[in-house]
Amino acid sequence: MTSDTRMVALGFGKFARANRIFALERITGEERGDGRRTRVWIEGVAEPFIASRTETTMLRDMGQDAAMVGPELDEALDLAERLAAAADEGRVDLSDLGRRARRLLASTTAAS
Repeated sequence: MTSDTRMVALGFGKFARANRIFALERITGEERGDGRRTRVWIEGVAEPFIASRTETTMLRDMGQDAAMVGPELDEALDLAERLAAAADEGRVDLSDLGRRARRLLASTTAAS
């Protein structure tokens, strides 16, 4: 992801060199929680490390600010499309939209 050798905190007192991290995957659903935020694939390590930090925070630490826009923007646009379609049909499920909006907002926080 980056060519420098800065260290990235993964949480749980573990660090990896930024240039050895080759993939990050957000943990979702019931798997997430109790310090389980992101799967981190590190060159030379067979299994992904389960990090307690979000992929957004680690990307920022790695100097990859531009890479962080994608998923949240995609989710926000999907939410806006669903709201517009539901409004056009005259049936807006505020509970579902509120739940999705809260999840989207929570995913954009920079909490470690």
